[in-house]
Amino acid sequence: MRWQGRRQSSQIEDRREAPSGALVAGGGIGTVILALLVMLLGGDPSAVLGPTPTSDAAPVNSRRIQEEEPLREFVAVTLADTEEVWEKLFAEMGAQYQKPSLILFSGQVQSACGYASAQSGPFYCGQDQNIYIDLSFYQMLRDKFGAPGDFAQAYVIAHEVGHHIQKLLGTLDRVHAMRSKLSERQGNDLSVRLELQADFYAGVWAHHARRMAELDEQDIREAIQAASAIGDDAIQMQAQGYTVPDAFTHGTSEQRVRWFMRGWESGRIQDGDTFRVRQL
Repeated sequence: MRWQGRRQSSQIEDRREAPSGALVAGGGIGTVILALLVMLLGGDPSAVLGPTPTSDAAPVNSRRIQEEEPLREFVAVTLADTEEVWEKLFAEMGAQYQKPSLILFSGQVQSACGYASAQSGPFYCGQDQNIYIDLSFYQMLRDKFGAPGDFAQAYVIAHEVGHHIQKLLGTLDRVHAMRSKLSERQGNDLSVRLELQADFYAGVWAHHARRMAELDEQDIREAIQAASAIGDDAIQMQAQGYTVPDAFTHGTSEQRVRWFMRGWESGRIQDGDTFRVRQL
């Protein structure tokens, strides 16, 4: 993936230097396991961790910010690529694309969806239409989940932008409204469908960004590896040694890879309606 020296998005807000409260997350090992299940790509962190802010945190070390500068630039370039692709696709639908902002934070952050810690992983908040990411997540993605590479990192951002697309199209709000009326099992099924559609939209973005970012087969393998590593079944096996399919909220490794690849091969928004298919 070619990204050095390319246009960066102006929609980046850096909150890494702002002092903010340390977060105290209640609960024992059960909470930790649940946090692992939602920590990656699109979950609502406050729903599990329920953090409470205190006032004794210090600003982020300036050396760390300098060390993260290449990652910050990478994120800004990737976000710019998503803007270019989705502006074009929305224009083809006769609509105007509204760009999300991407908030860089370290340790903890407050969004319109509540407080979240770095443990929550990257997430999209539909209430303020912002994407949030602690750049240290990429080290975890590489070291803990065995998914290195530039395009694995780009996939993370593209997935969160996929949730923004769902917000703009009305899907996100409809699903959230429906979940409040369903059983936990039925709600989890809707959540899986929402996440797999975001994976599909990430694939659609990759399809249209392949020339500008000079994507090749290795890049797609990196995205597949990342999608596979963060399937519910893979995360549950790593966290507790067994799987509980009824508790899946993001989809299995196989499902996540399949829907990303469907978007990559199709490039058409209308081919990703995960809510109309029986078999995911």
